Amino acid sequence: MRERLAEEAATALVAAQFLTRLPIPAGLFSPARMAAAPRWFPAVGLLVGALCGLVFAAAVLVFPPLLAALLAIAAGILITGALHEDGLADTLDGLGGGATTERALAIMRDSRIGTYGTLALILTLGAKLLALGAMPAGAAPAVLVAGHAASRASVVAVMATSRYLRPEGAGAGMAAGIGGRHLGLALGTGALAILALLAVLPPLAALGALAGLALGHLVMRRGFERRLSGHTGDCLGAVQQTSELGLYLGVLACL
Repeated sequence: MRERLAEEAATALVAAQFLTRLPIPAGLFSPARMAAAPRWFPAVGLLVGALCGLVFAAAVLVFPPLLAALLAIAAGILITGALHEDGLADTLDGLGGGATTERALAIMRDSRIGTYGTLALILTLGAKLLALGAMPAGAAPAVLVAGHAASRASVVAVMATSRYLRPEGAGAGMAAGIGGRHLGLALGTGALAILALLAVLPPLAALGALAGLALGHLVMRRGFERRLSGHTGDCLGAVQQTSELGLYLGVLACL
């Protein structure tokens, strides 16, 4: 039992190492742990969201809510190294500029950002900022936690149910390593984060969070699967961003 718990802890740390720039001890990586890491992605989201929520809670004591929201969003970008934002920009550049699947995938590999990616980042980050800034200051930290955790559960759902398009890369191994039990852990973590919103929000707002999350997931997923017949790592970043934004908008619409 002790060895099993130690292995799970190491796998969770590998997940955090993959998704964030937090100072994780070196020497933990192995292909098996990387393949098992997605089940811990929503738990890593809980940590990222908690750190962003702390930034918001501290900043709103001094600054207006809109500026506190900006600082919380900036903290999330620093913690994750803009991993998901980069995926969103690459995905929109590929879908917007690629006339064929092959051309879209080639554009998504290009490190340069184009018009579609730039606009996607501006609109998504701007909408997050306005949504968080308009929420009750006491509720925003909990919404940040739920948004970061549940949106990463949304990512794991795509990995488990959609075809990974590239033959190489970490995504191929991770997608193959998600079984039903692992998917259940990821989705359960995201669901608990949304349920926890009931402590600070009316039931209708928590339901709005779930509905917004699902809508953000489905809209982005339909966009890339319709064009690509599968997903890449960039697509996962894109679905995380739209799922997170959808959750915020769903909460705000029901308040």
